Amino acid sequence: MASDAPVAGRRITPAELSARKGGVPIVCLTAYTYPIARLLDPHVDLQLVGDSVAMVLHGHPTTLGATMDMMIAHGQAVMRGSSRACVVVDMPAGSYEDTVENAVACAQRIVRETGCHAVKLEGGVAIAAQIAAIVAAGIPVMGHIGLLPQSVEKEGGYKIKGRSEANAELLYADAKAVEAAGAFSVVIEGTVEPVAAEITRRIAIPTIGIGASAQCDGQILVIDDAIGLTVDRTPKFVKEYALLRDTVSKAAEDYARDVRSRAFPGPEHLFSLSKDKA
Repeated sequence: MASDAPVAGRRITPAELSARKGGVPIVCLTAYTYPIARLLDPHVDLQLVGDSVAMVLHGHPTTLGATMDMMIAHGQAVMRGSSRACVVVDMPAGSYEDTVENAVACAQRIVRETGCHAVKLEGGVAIAAQIAAIVAAGIPVMGHIGLLPQSVEKEGGYKIKGRSEANAELLYADAKAVEAAGAFSVVIEGTVEPVAAEITRRIAIPTIGIGASAQCDGQILVIDDAIGLTVDRTPKFVKEYALLRDTVSKAAEDYARDVRSRAFPGPEHLFSLSKDKA
């Protein structure tokens, strides 16, 4: 079992992350763009191109607005900006649920067109066959159980999981199914702490928590939430490590004032007839 963080400058693989079970916690953040991927890459073990991009960057009300083309475009951008972290791309709703064959074909397209290192699917027992088939096709899979954002309409909202014994048992079954299908890790989202901690003890693959438990083998947050760029409601489980929405708003306010007063552009921003340095 690995106990040390991966060596900087070398690409981290899904297999290496799987070996981190019970060791140094795995650091994960979402990324959707080239500059953010560049900035995160030295500090994280895994960058997830989450279908949350539909909400965070495209303004959709749920992650159901994500499409294959959207996920691939953002996956390509993140891969251009990353040279060290393991990059995982979410499979959007509708790309894997209907048939095993379609799930494999869509996973193959994502990997082929982005060069990412793994894909992520939501669900447990219900999609174990899809996970197993994608893994058998040579593509590493990250699972996702607990609160499933792609099921928000079916469930009538975002509902915290594990609050009843019956629901906890379903989550344990989902975790075991994802593990047995060959996933290298599993995200546990929106699940009460004792149940998330117990799932982590019961399975041999790393658990990645988001609104789950500090006992998980790693943690993930949406990058815009973590740096205070979220302009709508910030979830309870988020810790804001910066308040960039205030910085951006203030910069726009200062810029608008300078433009209206003709203070910008100043002489130092303009070109003259002499040969200025570019």
